[in-house]
Amino acid sequence: MIHPFDDYPLHQSSAPLLHTISDSAGHYDRYFYNGHDASGSVFLAGALGVYPNRQVMDASFSILVDGVQHNIRASRQCTTDRTHTEVGAVKVTVVEPMREHRLTVDGRHGLAADVVWRATSPVIEEAPFRRIVEGRPVFDYTRITQFGEWSGWIDIDGTRLDLADLGKVYGCRDRSWGLRNGTRGIPGPAHDRTFHWHWIPTVLADRCLQVALNEDPTGRPWHRSGAVTERFAPGEREVDALVDEARLIRATDTEVSVEWRPGTRWPSQAHVDVSLWRAEPLRLDYRPLARFQMNGIGYTHPEWGHGTWRGEFDETRDRIVLADVDPMDLANLHVQQVCEVTSPDHPDSPVGIAVLETLAIGPHAPSGFVGFDDGAR
Repeated sequence: MIHPFDDYPLHQSSAPLLHTISDSAGHYDRYFYNGHDASGSVFLAGALGVYPNRQVMDASFSILVDGVQHNIRASRQCTTDRTHTEVGAVKVTVVEPMREHRLTVDGRHGLAADVVWRATSPVIEEAPFRRIVEGRPVFDYTRITQFGEWSGWIDIDGTRLDLADLGKVYGCRDRSWGLRNGTRGIPGPAHDRTFHWHWIPTVLADRCLQVALNEDPTGRPWHRSGAVTERFAPGEREVDALVDEARLIRATDTEVSVEWRPGTRWPSQAHVDVSLWRAEPLRLDYRPLARFQMNGIGYTHPEWGHGTWRGEFDETRDRIVLADVDPMDLANLHVQQVCEVTSPDHPDSPVGIAVLETLAIGPHAPSGFVGFDDGAR
C-alpha cells in the first residue's frame, strides 16, 4: 500500500508509511484544539482522530457560548489514505506544520466555522506515556502540546461570532499518536478503567507552562511532565525555532493538588508547584471561571466515543445546557475549565490564564475517592 508520502525519507521501518506499526485496535493518531477568551465566556474545541486498524476517522467541533455548548460529531470509514483530514462537515488543514492550522465546519447542520490557529510558542514534547498493566501495554503514545491564538468566525444558526470582537482568543493544540486503551476488546479479565489525569496548559505574561500528570489509585504518578517555554506573537518564529528543544526549560518535578467541588469530580480550585532545571520554581493557584464538557467532542461519550465504528458515514449535531448537566454521570466527568491564575504570594493579582483539564475515574486516595464514581465530600 504505497502513498506519495513514501517518496520522503521518513520511514521508521521496512514497511510503507501507511502500514501500522501495531495491529492493536487501540492504535491511533489524533489532533485536538481548544480556544477561549480571557473570561471563559466563549470556548471552542475541535478534534480529529484516525484509528487505522478499526478503519475509522472521526472528527468533531464544539462552541460554548451563553452557557450552551453546540456540538458537531462525525465519523466515516477510513481504509487507506489518512491524509484526507475531512469527516462530514468538519475539516482540519495543516496550513504550515507547527505554525498554522485551520478548522472549518461547512454549515450543513446550522453550525459553521472558519477559524485559524497560529503558534505563539515552540512545541513541547511531553514525556512518553507508557502504562503496562499485568504485562500488557494499556498506553504507549507520544503527545506534543503547543500554544497559540485564534482568529476567524463561527456562525450558530445565523448568529455570527467574530473572534476579533473577543480580544485575544487563547488556545492550545495537541497531537498524539501511538497506542491508547490497548487492552480494550482483548479476551480476558475486564479492562481496568481507573484513570486520574490533569493536563494544565498555562499562559503567563511572557512564557507558557505545560504540566501533565497521571496517577494510580494510591496517588503515585505513572506519568509526569512539565516544561516552560517562551511566548511570542502569533506566527512570529520560523518553523526551525518551533521545534528547538533548547528553547524549553524542563521541569524536574511537578505537584498538583486539587480541591474538588462537593458532590462532583470537578475541581473548585487547584495548586501547582513546578521545579525547573536551573531556574526559579513556579507556584501557581488556579480558580475556574468556566467549564467545557469534553463529551461534546467525543471524549467518554457513550455513543460517539473516539474510534467507535458507526458505519461508512454518520454525523450528528446536539447541544449541552451546562446548568442541566449531571456532574456524576460518567460521560460528564471529563472537563476542561478556563482558570484565572494567581501566585500564592500575590493572590489578588492575576498572572495568567489557563485551561485545567481533569478526568478522575475510579478510586484515588489523595482525593478521597473510594469507589468508581463517588463524588467529593
